[in-house]
Amino acid sequence: MLFSASSAKKQAIPPSRRKGLHDSARFDNGPGTFQFDGKRIKLPVIGWIKTREPLRFSGKPLSATVRRVADRWFVAVPVEMEIPDPVRESQAAVGIDLGVSPAVTLSNGEKLEGPKALRRYLEQLQRLSRALSRKVKGSSNWRKWAMKLARLHARIANIRQDWLHKTTTWLVRNFSLLGLEDLNVRGMLANEKLARHIADIGMSEFRRQLQYKAALYGAEVIVADRWFPSSKICSACGALAEKMPLAVREWTCACGARHDRDLNAAKNLERLALTTVSCTGSEACGEEGSGFDLAIGVKPASVKQESNLTYLGRV
Repeated sequence: MLFSASSAKKQAIPPSRRKGLHDSARFDNGPGTFQFDGKRIKLPVIGWIKTREPLRFSGKPLSATVRRVADRWFVAVPVEMEIPDPVRESQAAVGIDLGVSPAVTLSNGEKLEGPKALRRYLEQLQRLSRALSRKVKGSSNWRKWAMKLARLHARIANIRQDWLHKTTTWLVRNFSLLGLEDLNVRGMLANEKLARHIADIGMSEFRRQLQYKAALYGAEVIVADRWFPSSKICSACGALAEKMPLAVREWTCACGARHDRDLNAAKNLERLALTTVSCTGSEACGEEGSGFDLAIGVKPASVKQESNLTYLGRV
């Protein structure tokens, strides 16, 4: 059925997908569906196609999804295989505070800046968008400029993804317990002044990658409750400040401790993670706390499977 007849509201037939807009096709594994042979893949109807690289993993391919990104084609293949039990490379704990600048603040004092790819190419994006708007839609000239714009969008996304993958992999390799906030990214994007900068970081993707990689490397991610006041709690004495607007980047507690807002939040997230798990048995154990507990609920983390992505080539 195309739609459910149980709804009282009048339903319309879903529109057909237009060619050239998020082109993709999925093939489930079965007799005569798809087949790999080194740097080649055989697809139904199309036949054999050369790829830039062979299938990365040995195992049973479950499906193949072919999609286009600008003028390049990729095939994503989830593979069923046995994975050995992860071995933790570190027993350290860390709190992670995500922001705009710096993009990542760690409880050990390290601050990591994002690539700011959108900001770097914003002027070029705007120039290409204006040029495209002056072309006759559907003409060969319009398609040429549309592809230029699509290539630039893909480049920005690739730069961001590269930084996210390198940063999250480094974190799960060097820390076995990671404390993270459950940020309301959609609500943050409602802030017109910060929306572009927040979107340029990829906060939701950062969390997704951190969670699935933690499972692969034997680490654990503790996600704090959305209302956990990480920035307002003094990491030295545990006192809770009444107000903490975004404009306040440093503050002094009544106990005399002076805090960098982001670093203080990261320290509280680390302490929350350590308080949540036991420091015995198979759980991670970090540094000793300062003597107070954070009786705040945490949100359980979820793990998603990542596909094996193979580059096919250009149009």
